[in-house]
Amino acid sequence: MEHHPPAAWLPQAASAAQHQSSGDLLRVVIVVMFVGCALTAWFLLRGYKQKDD
Repeated sequence: MEHHPPAAWLPQAASAAQHQSSGDLLRVVIVVMFVGCALTAWFLLRGYKQKDD
């Protein structure tokens, strides 16, 4: 594996980013955010469950 200095791959990454739309990334971030919030709420609220013994 060759070592590429950051100055060499930075322009390539910038040109590749221009070809992609941010819609896919935004969609993934929103889905992960909602799933994380749901799991956090479930984890916190299950501790408040009352046992009727």
